[in-house]
Amino acid sequence: MRVLENLKPLALLWLRVALGVIFFYEGYQKLFGAPASALAAFPRMGFPSYFAYVSGTLELFGAVLLVLGLFTRVAALLLAAEMAIVLAKVELPKGGIYAVRNYELSLALCAATFALVAAGAGVLSVDAATFERSGKSRSKAAKG
Repeated sequence: MRVLENLKPLALLWLRVALGVIFFYEGYQKLFGAPASALAAFPRMGFPSYFAYVSGTLELFGAVLLVLGLFTRVAALLLAAEMAIVLAKVELPKGGIYAVRNYELSLALCAATFALVAAGAGVLSVDAATFERSGKSRSKAAKG
């Protein structure tokens, strides 16, 4: 299945872009689209209202980092942690584990961002162009 292995860079790029679009939209809504409703919603979920700004900033800038593939593992880890908190504190208490309809998007976002933490950004990323190549050239220089 060499053909499928060759698709890995495109698959990771597509995953990063798709997640970036979703998180950018959600972050933008919290910060600029409807901040008043976000500020009102967070206390109803059991969080201080200023968490709307924290969450919106994390989602907006995390999305940009994911799309670029820059500091991907760190950005994805923060977004995965946010989604895990949403699952545990907001979604699951609504209807329990059997009410999948209540938490399916949060679960998918948490799983996808965690997959990026484990897999990294892939070759089609700023991470690969800067960090991975410079690390390889340093190790070759040290050996030579």
